[in-house]
Amino acid sequence: MPKKLIKAGVIVSSMTLLSRVLGLVRDVVVANLLGASAAADVFLFANKIPNFLRRLFAEGAFAQAFIPVLTEVQAENDNVKLKDFIAKVSGTLGAIVFFTAIVGVIASPVLAAIFGTGWFIDYLNDQPGGEKYELASLLLKITFPYLFFITLTGFAGAILNTMGKFAVAAFTPVLLNVSIIACAYFLTPYLSLGAYALAWGVFIGGAVQLFFQLPFLYRAGLLVRPKWGWADPGVVKVRTLMIPALFGVSVSQINLLLDTLIASFLETGSISWLYYSDRLLEFPLGLFGIAIATVILPTLSRNHVSNDKHAFSQNIDWAFRIIAMLGIPASAALIILAMPLMLVIFERGAFSVDTAYMASISLMAYATGLFGFMLVKIFAPAFYSRQDIKTPVKYGIITMAVNMVFNLILAIPFGYVGLALATALSGTLNAVLLYRRLSFLDVYTIQKDTWWFLAKIAFSSLVMVVVVLAYSLDIPWIESAFTQRVEYLCITIGIGLATYGVSILVLGVRPHQLIGKEVKK
Repeated sequence: MPKKLIKAGVIVSSMTLLSRVLGLVRDVVVANLLGASAAADVFLFANKIPNFLRRLFAEGAFAQAFIPVLTEVQAENDNVKLKDFIAKVSGTLGAIVFFTAIVGVIASPVLAAIFGTGWFIDYLNDQPGGEKYELASLLLKITFPYLFFITLTGFAGAILNTMGKFAVAAFTPVLLNVSIIACAYFLTPYLSLGAYALAWGVFIGGAVQLFFQLPFLYRAGLLVRPKWGWADPGVVKVRTLMIPALFGVSVSQINLLLDTLIASFLETGSISWLYYSDRLLEFPLGLFGIAIATVILPTLSRNHVSNDKHAFSQNIDWAFRIIAMLGIPASAALIILAMPLMLVIFERGAFSVDTAYMASISLMAYATGLFGFMLVKIFAPAFYSRQDIKTPVKYGIITMAVNMVFNLILAIPFGYVGLALATALSGTLNAVLLYRRLSFLDVYTIQKDTWWFLAKIAFSSLVMVVVVLAYSLDIPWIESAFTQRVEYLCITIGIGLATYGVSILVLGVRPHQLIGKEVKK
């Protein structure tokens, strides 16, 4: 089984890499167009709210609740029942998000007041910040319908992933990035603000993603006419699992929204600095963490249905090793190369050197929690595949409360950087709590050889940090031209990769340790 997981993981990672690269291009376009201005803060705010709901309805709680139930229905080998189940889930989910999107458009001023309280207070007092509130209300009317399209896109992607067709869903986000980039270039000259063009790019991108996946569902014989099925036993099971999972699987997104709320009281640029740093954090998180989580959930669901406890534990251990080998050095690299990365990727147009510096500090803070964020992506599916919703929900609520406490403690002395650090600390706590429960239930416990593997990875990452810092300390990043920066960064990354690779090989890390003892034999 690990060989199949590795193949699926490579496919998803490859498609995700393409999507993330284009996502960075998109962010470069946004940075060049808006920088860390008030318009940038407002667009990122207006884009964050429907994206948060997307994580709940599409990629987050819904996917974690839907895939295990779909796997059970699929295991019965009754194609008629399978199609009926898909039809009723799609009809029920589609109707709910359609009306949610309408309410969001109508109530956009209320949403802007709730999540942008600082701007709303300025609006009531006729302060300059009130313009942000007015712009946020307008942009939300454009971006909120994205929720409807992307939710059904996530639904179609979950079906294709369960059928083992991972590439389609992993490639789909590329189309959103293309849409935003195209609208930025072609619509901006005709609109009063570049933020409007970006908002229309989000709307169009949502529709394009949905229509792209429909032919693949049709080819798989699972493109069925939606039906309302709120009381259907399968739908009841999905929504029973989904409703509490809204907290359990989306804690990080809720924390980010709370960060946005607090950041609306901070200096102009805070939301943008957090956004740009979060985007760079999302690159390795999506490339490794989310890619592994995507392929592990259907597999763990099948292990649970077949009552194969040994395979269940082995597959979690495989995912843990992969995440450790990739996540720990990625976290270290983001911390020591935060400023060079910001300069090379974003510093142009409205995005200044000062903006790069401010965003790099919050990136360092976020990066301390990268390994924890990745572990949550594999530990949470271990519960959801067993249809255990209560445990992640309980720890999710605890984590969210702790994050708020950290926000209040750290935001006062450290501002927006304190918000990033609080998110990192709470994400790590979530991973620790989930693992402790898995170990207590005897579902998965890190064995001695895996601890040694983890120690070797950590030591190799430390060696990489020392070598990279020694090489890059005297590089004139700020004074250098763009081409020189790219050259310096490529050489620095190459030295880091070579150092890390040689170090883990010298310490005895071998490919078979990522496949599993059973396969090795």
